Amino acid sequence: MRRRSFVSLLGVAAAWSIASNVQSTGRTRVVGVLEILGPHDPETKTRSQVFAQTLQQLGWAIGRDLKIETRNVGRDRDHLRRYADELIALTPDIIVSVGSVTVAPLQQATRTIPIVFVNVPDPIGAGFVQSMAHPGGNVTGFLNFEYSMSGKWAELLKEIAPNVTRALVFRDPATAAGIGQFGAIRSVAQSLGVELTPLNVRDTDEIERNVAALTPGGAGAHRGLIISLANRFKLPSVYPYRYYAVDGGLISYGPNTNDPQR
Repeated sequence: MRRRSFVSLLGVAAAWSIASNVQSTGRTRVVGVLEILGPHDPETKTRSQVFAQTLQQLGWAIGRDLKIETRNVGRDRDHLRRYADELIALTPDIIVSVGSVTVAPLQQATRTIPIVFVNVPDPIGAGFVQSMAHPGGNVTGFLNFEYSMSGKWAELLKEIAPNVTRALVFRDPATAAGIGQFGAIRSVAQSLGVELTPLNVRDTDEIERNVAALTPGGAGAHRGLIISLANRFKLPSVYPYRYYAVDGGLISYGPNTNDPQR
Protein backbone atom coordinates (compact mmCIF):
# COMPACT_ATOMS: atom_id res chain seq x y z
CA MET A 1 0.00 0.00 0.00
CA ARG A 2 1.61 3.24 -1.10
CA ARG A 3 1.89 5.95 1.53
CA ARG A 4 0.90 8.86 -0.71
CA SER A 5 -2.28 7.16 -1.92
CA PHE A 6 -3.14 6.06 1.59
CA VAL A 7 -2.69 9.49 3.16
CA SER A 8 -4.65 11.28 0.43
CA LEU A 9 -7.58 8.91 0.38
CA LEU A 10 -7.63 8.47 4.14
CA GLY A 11 -8.24 12.20 4.31
CA VAL A 12 -11.00 11.98 1.70
CA ALA A 13 -12.67 9.17 3.59
CA ALA A 14 -12.49 11.14 6.82
CA ALA A 15 -13.94 14.21 5.11
CA TRP A 16 -16.76 12.09 3.73
CA SER A 17 -17.45 10.68 7.18
CA ILE A 18 -17.72 14.18 8.63
CA ALA A 19 -19.82 15.50 5.76
CA SER A 20 -22.37 12.71 6.20
CA ASN A 21 -22.50 12.99 10.01
CA VAL A 22 -20.79 9.60 10.28
CA GLN A 23 -23.95 7.54 10.78
CA SER A 24 -26.32 6.45 8.05
CA THR A 25 -29.93 7.57 8.32
CA GLY A 26 -31.30 4.35 6.82
CA ARG A 27 -30.84 5.26 3.18
CA THR A 28 -27.96 4.40 0.88
CA ARG A 29 -25.51 7.26 0.59
CA VAL A 30 -23.90 7.92 -2.79
CA VAL A 31 -20.28 8.97 -3.31
CA GLY A 32 -19.28 10.16 -6.77
CA VAL A 33 -15.65 9.78 -7.83
CA LEU A 34 -14.19 11.57 -10.86
CA GLU A 35 -10.79 9.97 -11.46
CA ILE A 36 -8.32 11.39 -13.98
CA LEU A 37 -6.59 8.05 -14.58
CA GLY A 38 -7.96 5.17 -16.64
CA PRO A 39 -9.82 2.24 -15.04
CA HIS A 40 -6.95 -0.24 -15.54
CA ASP A 41 -4.17 1.99 -14.30
CA PRO A 42 -2.32 0.40 -11.32
CA GLU A 43 -2.53 3.67 -9.40
CA THR A 44 -6.31 3.74 -9.89
CA LYS A 45 -6.63 0.26 -8.41
CA THR A 46 -4.51 1.19 -5.40
CA ARG A 47 -6.54 4.33 -4.73
CA SER A 48 -9.86 2.49 -5.02
CA GLN A 49 -8.74 -0.25 -2.64
CA VAL A 50 -7.46 2.19 -0.02
CA PHE A 51 -10.60 4.30 -0.31
CA ALA A 52 -12.94 1.32 0.19
CA GLN A 53 -10.86 -0.09 3.06
CA THR A 54 -10.72 3.22 4.91
CA LEU A 55 -14.46 3.82 4.52
CA GLN A 56 -15.05 0.37 5.96
CA GLN A 57 -12.83 1.21 8.93
CA LEU A 58 -14.98 4.29 9.49
CA GLY A 59 -18.11 2.15 9.64
CA TRP A 60 -19.38 2.30 6.07
CA ALA A 61 -20.08 -0.81 4.02
CA ILE A 62 -20.21 -0.55 0.24
CA GLY A 63 -23.37 -2.22 -0.98
CA ARG A 64 -25.10 -1.94 2.40
CA ASP A 65 -25.34 1.76 3.25
CA LEU A 66 -22.93 3.20 0.71
CA LYS A 67 -22.68 3.23 -3.08
CA ILE A 68 -19.70 4.54 -5.03
CA GLU A 69 -20.20 5.83 -8.57
CA THR A 70 -16.89 6.25 -10.42
CA ARG A 71 -16.06 7.83 -13.76
CA ASN A 72 -12.52 7.26 -15.07
CA VAL A 73 -11.31 9.84 -17.57
CA GLY A 74 -8.14 8.18 -18.85
CA ARG A 75 -7.71 8.89 -22.53
CA ASP A 76 -11.24 10.25 -22.81
CA ARG A 77 -10.26 13.81 -21.87
CA ASP A 78 -12.85 15.18 -24.29
CA HIS A 79 -15.52 13.47 -22.20
CA LEU A 80 -14.45 15.07 -18.93
CA ARG A 81 -17.38 17.48 -18.73
CA ARG A 82 -19.83 14.74 -19.68
CA TYR A 83 -18.54 12.54 -16.86
CA ALA A 84 -18.85 15.43 -14.43
CA ASP A 85 -22.44 16.07 -15.53
CA GLU A 86 -23.26 12.37 -15.20
CA LEU A 87 -22.05 12.27 -11.61
CA ILE A 88 -23.89 15.45 -10.64
CA ALA A 89 -27.09 14.11 -12.24
CA LEU A 90 -26.95 11.24 -9.74
CA THR A 91 -27.24 13.82 -6.92
CA PRO A 92 -24.54 12.19 -4.79
CA ASP A 93 -23.99 13.17 -1.18
CA ILE A 94 -20.38 14.07 -1.96
CA ILE A 95 -17.98 13.98 -4.93
CA VAL A 96 -14.31 13.03 -4.76
CA SER A 97 -12.28 14.74 -7.48
CA VAL A 98 -8.92 13.10 -8.25
CA GLY A 99 -6.51 15.31 -10.20
CA SER A 100 -6.35 19.01 -11.07
CA VAL A 101 -8.32 18.96 -14.33
CA THR A 102 -11.32 17.19 -12.78
CA VAL A 103 -12.11 19.91 -10.25
CA ALA A 104 -13.09 22.81 -12.54
CA PRO A 105 -15.93 21.08 -14.47
CA LEU A 106 -17.42 19.83 -11.21
CA GLN A 107 -17.14 23.24 -9.53
CA GLN A 108 -18.75 24.93 -12.54
CA ALA A 109 -21.64 22.46 -12.57
CA THR A 110 -22.62 22.53 -8.90
CA ARG A 111 -22.34 24.95 -6.00
CA THR A 112 -24.21 22.77 -3.54
CA ILE A 113 -22.83 19.21 -3.66
CA PRO A 114 -19.67 18.97 -1.49
CA ILE A 115 -16.51 18.33 -3.55
CA VAL A 116 -13.32 16.96 -1.99
CA PHE A 117 -10.23 17.03 -4.21
CA VAL A 118 -6.95 15.13 -3.95
CA ASN A 119 -3.69 15.24 -5.96
CA VAL A 120 -3.99 18.96 -6.70
CA PRO A 121 -0.69 20.87 -6.30
CA ASP A 122 -2.05 24.44 -6.36
CA PRO A 123 -5.77 24.70 -5.58
CA ILE A 124 -5.47 28.37 -4.58
CA GLY A 125 -3.65 29.39 -7.76
CA ALA A 126 -6.13 27.41 -9.84
CA GLY A 127 -9.02 29.25 -8.17
CA PHE A 128 -10.61 26.17 -6.60
CA VAL A 129 -10.45 27.54 -3.04
CA GLN A 130 -9.88 30.92 -1.38
CA SER A 131 -7.31 29.47 1.02
CA MET A 132 -6.51 26.09 2.53
CA ALA A 133 -7.55 27.27 5.98
CA HIS A 134 -10.83 28.77 4.73
CA PRO A 135 -11.64 27.26 1.33
CA GLY A 136 -15.13 28.73 1.08
CA GLY A 137 -17.91 27.45 -1.16
CA ASN A 138 -18.52 23.71 -1.61
CA VAL A 139 -14.93 22.69 -2.45
CA THR A 140 -12.13 21.57 -0.15
CA GLY A 141 -9.37 18.99 -0.29
CA PHE A 142 -5.73 18.01 -0.04
CA LEU A 143 -2.52 19.09 -1.79
CA ASN A 144 -0.26 16.33 -3.08
CA PHE A 145 2.94 18.44 -3.05
CA GLU A 146 4.22 21.97 -3.45
CA TYR A 147 5.95 23.21 -6.59
CA SER A 148 9.48 23.06 -5.21
CA MET A 149 9.14 19.27 -5.13
CA SER A 150 9.13 19.34 -8.94
CA GLY A 151 12.63 20.78 -8.89
CA LYS A 152 13.78 17.67 -7.04
CA TRP A 153 13.08 15.63 -10.17
CA ALA A 154 15.70 17.65 -12.03
CA GLU A 155 18.16 17.07 -9.19
CA LEU A 156 17.50 13.33 -9.23
CA LEU A 157 17.97 13.19 -12.97
CA LYS A 158 21.36 14.91 -12.68
CA GLU A 159 22.38 12.54 -9.88
CA ILE A 160 21.64 9.38 -11.83
CA ALA A 161 23.08 10.79 -15.08
CA PRO A 162 25.69 13.50 -14.31
CA ASN A 163 26.49 14.03 -18.00
CA VAL A 164 22.94 15.04 -18.92
CA THR A 165 22.82 18.52 -20.49
CA ARG A 166 19.44 18.36 -22.25
CA ALA A 167 16.11 17.04 -21.04
CA LEU A 168 12.54 16.81 -22.26
CA VAL A 169 9.76 17.72 -19.86
CA PHE A 170 6.47 16.06 -20.76
CA ARG A 171 3.54 18.05 -19.49
CA ASP A 172 -0.21 18.26 -19.84
CA PRO A 173 -1.24 21.68 -21.21
CA ALA A 174 -4.74 21.21 -19.78
CA THR A 175 -3.40 21.24 -16.22
CA ALA A 176 -3.29 24.70 -14.65
CA ALA A 177 -0.56 23.62 -12.25
CA GLY A 178 1.75 22.75 -15.13
CA ILE A 179 3.09 26.32 -15.38
CA GLY A 180 4.20 26.36 -11.76
CA GLN A 181 5.71 22.89 -11.96
CA PHE A 182 7.68 23.66 -15.10
CA GLY A 183 8.94 26.90 -13.55
CA ALA A 184 10.26 25.00 -10.53
CA ILE A 185 11.95 22.38 -12.72
CA ARG A 186 13.51 25.03 -14.99
CA SER A 187 14.89 27.03 -12.08
CA VAL A 188 16.72 24.01 -10.69
CA ALA A 189 17.75 22.68 -14.10
CA GLN A 190 19.41 25.99 -15.05
CA SER A 191 21.55 25.87 -11.92
CA LEU A 192 22.60 22.33 -12.90
CA GLY A 193 23.48 23.25 -16.47
CA VAL A 194 20.58 21.30 -17.99
CA GLU A 195 18.67 22.75 -20.93
CA LEU A 196 14.96 21.92 -20.83
CA THR A 197 12.58 21.41 -23.72
CA PRO A 198 8.90 21.38 -22.69
CA LEU A 199 6.69 19.05 -24.69
CA ASN A 200 2.91 19.19 -24.54
CA VAL A 201 1.67 15.64 -24.89
CA ARG A 202 -0.75 15.64 -27.82
CA ASP A 203 -0.20 12.51 -29.88
CA THR A 204 2.06 9.47 -30.05
CA ASP A 205 3.92 10.59 -33.18
CA GLU A 206 4.95 13.86 -31.54
CA ILE A 207 6.18 12.05 -28.44
CA GLU A 208 8.22 9.54 -30.44
CA ARG A 209 9.81 12.20 -32.66
CA ASN A 210 10.97 14.28 -29.70
CA VAL A 211 12.30 11.35 -27.69
CA ALA A 212 14.19 10.03 -30.70
CA ALA A 213 15.68 13.48 -31.36
CA LEU A 214 17.05 13.58 -27.82
CA THR A 215 19.21 10.48 -28.25
CA PRO A 216 22.93 10.82 -29.04
CA GLY A 217 23.67 11.49 -32.69
CA GLY A 218 20.12 12.73 -33.33
CA ALA A 219 18.73 9.19 -33.85
CA GLY A 220 16.11 10.74 -33.64
CA ALA A 221 -1.97 10.52 -20.58
CA HIS A 222 0.87 8.15 -23.04
CA ARG A 223 2.85 6.96 -20.03
CA GLY A 224 3.38 3.46 -21.38
CA LEU A 225 4.74 4.89 -24.62
CA ILE A 226 7.07 7.32 -22.84
CA ILE A 227 8.48 4.55 -20.64
CA SER A 228 8.97 2.16 -23.55
CA LEU A 229 10.73 4.87 -25.56
CA ALA A 230 13.00 5.71 -22.62
CA ASN A 231 13.91 2.03 -22.43
CA ARG A 232 14.49 1.74 -26.16
CA PHE A 233 16.81 4.74 -26.36
CA LYS A 234 18.45 4.09 -22.96
CA LEU A 235 17.52 7.53 -21.61
CA PRO A 236 17.83 8.31 -17.89
CA SER A 237 14.33 9.19 -16.68
CA VAL A 238 12.44 10.50 -13.67
CA TYR A 239 8.77 9.68 -13.03
CA PRO A 240 6.31 10.78 -10.33
CA TYR A 241 5.47 7.18 -9.37
CA ARG A 242 8.29 4.85 -8.33
CA TYR A 243 6.81 1.71 -9.84
CA TYR A 244 6.95 3.26 -13.31
CA ALA A 245 10.63 4.12 -13.01
CA VAL A 246 12.98 2.51 -15.50
CA ASP A 247 16.73 2.29 -15.91
CA GLY A 248 17.21 4.48 -18.79
CA GLY A 249 16.76 12.67 -19.81
CA LEU A 250 13.04 12.50 -19.37
CA ILE A 251 10.99 14.28 -16.73
CA SER A 252 7.32 13.37 -16.84
CA TYR A 253 4.62 14.99 -14.73
CA GLY A 254 0.92 15.75 -14.72
CA PRO A 255 -2.09 13.48 -15.14
CA ASN A 256 -1.24 10.49 -17.26
CA THR A 257 -3.79 9.77 -19.99
CA ASN A 258 -2.35 6.46 -21.07
CA ASP A 259 -3.88 3.23 -19.87
CA PRO A 260 -0.86 0.87 -19.53
CA GLN A 261 -2.92 -2.28 -20.04
CA ARG A 262 -4.50 -1.27 -23.31
